[in-house]
Order: sequence, then C-alpha cells, then structure tokens
Amino acid sequence: MARMTEREAVTRTALDYFEGWFDGDVERMNRALHAELVKRRAGDELGMLSKQRMLELTAAGAGAEDGADRRLEVEVVEVHGDIASVVVRSAVYREYLHLVRTGDGWKIANALWGPT
Repeated sequence: MARMTEREAVTRTALDYFEGWFDGDVERMNRALHAELVKRRAGDELGMLSKQRMLELTAAGAGAEDGADRRLEVEVVEVHGDIASVVVRSAVYREYLHLVRTGDGWKIANALWGPT
C-alpha cells in the first residue's frame, strides 16, 4: 500500500474534524484535535472553545444539523516542516486551520471560523 503524502495526511485530519462533527463521531474529532486546541469564532467577541468542549459538543450531536449538506472543499494552503495551513469551505462554515505535526500525526492547533 502506498504511503500517504503530507498533504493527504493534513487533508485527512481536516476531514476527521468536519465529518466527525457532522456525524457526532468523537473518535474522529479526538484524533483531529491537538490537546491545546484554541478554536475561535470571527466577530467582535472571539470566544474560545477547547478540545474538551469540542468533544462534548460532538458527543451531544451538536453538528448533525450542520451536516445536512455534506459538501466540503479542503484547500491545503501550505505544508512547511511540522506546520500546515488549511482552508475548509462547507455549506455552513469557512474555517482557517493551523495544524502541527506531532508524534501521533497531524493535529489541529488553531481554528478560526465564521458562517458562510
């Protein structure tokens, strides 16, 4: 079996994050997120979500309605050494993700999102 490229591995992490959210799949969400994740919503009050809160929301099925339209466009902007930048466009969100390579693979460390 062919080894996955870095861009493919980064894309898989972004898909674990989005599809895990849509499906309420805590295992996929957990696999995608760095333990020190900081997720913010664009606006005057940025707020902040942690990995633990994202896992709780995922387990509660909070993303199920968002997944009614499953179209996703994952654009890997750049992979440079142990960091990567990704833009994900979905029917309901636009997210800018920063990933870091860890001993357990690529993990999302930062996410900034807004509605589409």
